[in-house]
Amino acid sequence: MKLIDALWKDAPLATRREITPKLGFLLTVLLAIVWLIPFLWMGVATLRPASDGINLMAELMPSLKPTLDNIRDAWEIGDFPRYALNTTIICTGILLVQFFTITLAGFAFARLDFAGKSLIFYLFLMQLMLVPVLLIVPNLRIIAQFGLYDTLAGVMMPFFASAFGTFLMRQAFEAIPTELEDAALIDGASLFQRIRHIYVPLSMPSFSAFAIISVTSHWNDFLWPLMVINSPDKRPLTVGLSVFTATAEGTQAWGTIAAGTLMVIAPLLITFLIFQKRFISSFVTSGIK
Repeated sequence: MKLIDALWKDAPLATRREITPKLGFLLTVLLAIVWLIPFLWMGVATLRPASDGINLMAELMPSLKPTLDNIRDAWEIGDFPRYALNTTIICTGILLVQFFTITLAGFAFARLDFAGKSLIFYLFLMQLMLVPVLLIVPNLRIIAQFGLYDTLAGVMMPFFASAFGTFLMRQAFEAIPTELEDAALIDGASLFQRIRHIYVPLSMPSFSAFAIISVTSHWNDFLWPLMVINSPDKRPLTVGLSVFTATAEGTQAWGTIAAGTLMVIAPLLITFLIFQKRFISSFVTSGIK
């Protein structure tokens, strides 16, 4: 290592500038390969026939005789269309209400003046410091009091407000010139008209970035839906997959388990591959790193 450090220090500046980007690119490729290994194994296991035996399940080399039997078996054993519909309802319902709440809260903290605004804002952000597991018991008590236990609305309700989303929209709204609002105010625009026609359109990158984070988070959420939902027909994908893997059929076939897992992550993965440029642009524009 000392020899390498000495050679690097003695190398011309132009040489170091030329090598550094290549080393960064090589490191990125290596990390991407490591990150892709679980997905590669899942795809290989999904297409591997049961006749290959359990000993070949850990191999990354695909089978010479790929089959779709594992996907068919997983589709027949688990009620994945129902699980996917429930998950879509949950994610969509949460996101729609969050758009409304974080817009109003972000605007209030960015543009309105009221007593204790800074204190209330920082107290609101303290939610980000709380581990979600700590809120399970009080949230369950509230859900039961409202009669929403074992309902999709009960799964959605604790997430209707978002401290992170409020913070993100506050930052986005503060970056918008106040002259635009003043001009709309002179033209007679009401408060909600100013929000709708000025702040919301100019903050679409931040809304898009938050939507990605929100949908991904709640699509993959497992513990809270597990605590709230008891009925089999109301299970989201994560809970349904857990039940599916615990069945006798699932525990005896890793290929079927891999196929079920692929069904759970496929919608998000396909959506990202189709809109990846827009996703990256949203994060860059909104300033999220």
